[in-house]
Amino acid sequence: MSFHEVIPPEKKWRERRRGVRVNSRVGVEIVWHDPEGKECRREAITRMVSPYGCLVVLPENLALEQPVQLTNFANSQSAQAMVVWKGPERVEGWELGIALMNTETDFWGLDL
Repeated sequence: MSFHEVIPPEKKWRERRRGVRVNSRVGVEIVWHDPEGKECRREAITRMVSPYGCLVVLPENLALEQPVQLTNFANSQSAQAMVVWKGPERVEGWELGIALMNTETDFWGLDL
């Protein structure tokens, strides 16, 4: 690529993403600790999954880099994860990108 070559925004976006993403509704439980140390739990449905994590919507406004435990109700697997992206607030809550800390397992039980 030359110094003057312009990369289209849609190509930049694709290059930032890791792995395949699949629109998939998987029931999950998300557990985290609030700033006072109290354990919080919330059930949610994923909107999208990948080998590296998922996109969910929660009524709670979790902070970026908030550690969470994610449990997949379909196969009862649990994993440590972290909030890595936060979208705009919607009527039903905040869109959150959650990354799995260990991507060596088949957490979703899907062919990704």
